[in-house]
Parts: sequence; C-alpha cells; structure tokens
Amino acid sequence: MSTPAPPDRARTFTDVAELRRLLDAGAPLLLLDVRWRLGDTTGRERHREGHLPGAVYVDLDAELSAPPSPAHGRHPLPDPAALQESARRWGLRPGMQVVAYDDAGGAAAARAWWVLRWAGWEEVRILDGGLAAWRAAGLPLEAGEVEPAPGDVEPGDVELSPGAMPVVDADGAAALPASGLLLDARAGERYRGEVEPVDPRAGHVPGARNLPPGSLTDGEGLLLPADVLRERLAQVGVRPGVATAAYCGSGVFASLAVAQLAAAGIEAALYPGSWSQWSSDPARPAATGREP
Repeated sequence: MSTPAPPDRARTFTDVAELRRLLDAGAPLLLLDVRWRLGDTTGRERHREGHLPGAVYVDLDAELSAPPSPAHGRHPLPDPAALQESARRWGLRPGMQVVAYDDAGGAAAARAWWVLRWAGWEEVRILDGGLAAWRAAGLPLEAGEVEPAPGDVEPGDVELSPGAMPVVDADGAAALPASGLLLDARAGERYRGEVEPVDPRAGHVPGARNLPPGSLTDGEGLLLPADVLRERLAQVGVRPGVATAAYCGSGVFASLAVAQLAAAGIEAALYPGSWSQWSSDPARPAATGREP
C-alpha cells in the first residue's frame, strides 16, 4: 500500500496511479496535454501521434501566453479573456479536476498549472513524471486529435478571474534579494553567464540564486521525496516565512519551480517577464559567475 502524499504535494502533483483511479471512476476530469519545448513547434503533431486518453492539446505559446515583446518578455501572461475562451474550448466546466502533463520534465505542464491557479481555478494538478511515467506504467495512449464537440461548453460555463497567484515585476525582482530570496530556474551555464542562446544578454539578476531544472527531481523525472525536497531547497536558502520568487528565461521553467516549492509547503511568487524581459532593458544590471 502506497504512503499518502503530504497535503501540499497532493494539491500540486498527482501520480499515475491516482490519475488512473480517477479515470476508472469516471471522475469529472480534464486532461491537458501541454507538449512544448523551446524552439520546437511539433507539440500538436506529437499529441496526435499518442496522448493520454481524452487529453486535449494545449498550445503554450498561443493559449498560456500573450504575444512576446521586449517590454514584456517571451511568454507574457495571457490576456484573461483569451484564456477564458481557451479554457472553454478545452471543455473546462465547473466541478472539474484538471491534470496537466507534458513530455519534457514538467515545466510546460507547470505553466498550465500556474496559469489556471492564477486565474482562480483551484482544482488543477501536474502529473508527476508526465508522459514518461504513464508509459513506464504500461498504460495505453490514444492517437488523433481531441476536440470538445461544438456546443459542449455553453458561454458562461467557466468564469476565470486572474490574480489568485502572487507575481513580482522587474522592480520587485530587483529588490527581493535584499530582504528575501530570488531563484533563477535556468541551467547553470546560463545563470553564470557563460552562454545565452535566446535572450539579449547573458547573466542573471543580481542577488538571485540558481535552482537549475532537474534539481528537485530524481533520475526518472519524479519529484523527490518530501524530506529530500526540503533538504535540497534549504541548500539554496528556501525557508518557511522567507519571501520567495522565481524566474527563468521566460516564466515557463520558473512555473515548475513555483509548483515544486508549493509541494514543499512554500509559497513563491513568479516573475513572469523573467530574464527575457530583464535582459531587454539596458538599464538593468546583469551579474555573472557562480555567486548571486
């Protein structure tokens, strides 16, 4: 018999066994397939090739973000009205539980989790281990496109109200290290300023500490056990009661960091503009090297 997940973890992540139980029970459930990788536009094609039964494809760039700009970053928060329209197209109805997954470490699924939580939808979780965990359990996939039938979701069925998750802007991110903790959720070489393949300048926000992708998961991409998770977080200065925020290149991988902190019982804000916004402003300083 498996050990029940701690409450904070269970509110943020679900595992394959629990998802299978919900599906078998016919629970009101919406599965979101958020296939996304930087520079890769084949997410919808990979969805058509095989997805969890009934999962709806979600376009991170088009539906979980507003159009990019130097002033706002590569993945600004979506327009609330456009997000609500997308959610209705997915088939989201009152009383539904949402489970988001991806096939690349959980960051894209976490973006869906964060955006829906920000929009006031409480019942949303990330599938721990994503598509790989589902496949490893020997569970079936479906092929083809999944679209709710026209008229399935009546206008007004879903009302989203953004503002339910904490955010910081560039000024808030700049000020936070003096009194709290700012986490940079990019790969170490980008944090240190050794390479910058996407954004205008290399480096990191002065005072930020590095929490690279994969720091809080095991070799199979599963979230670390609660005690190990807390230990890893403590190593970068995460403590209860310390004001904390996370950023990355454009707010996607930082969403996963926020979710992982939430699973450990730590509330963290998101800096949506992240380094793509910060580095586009020549007046903002850039630190380099291993130290904050």
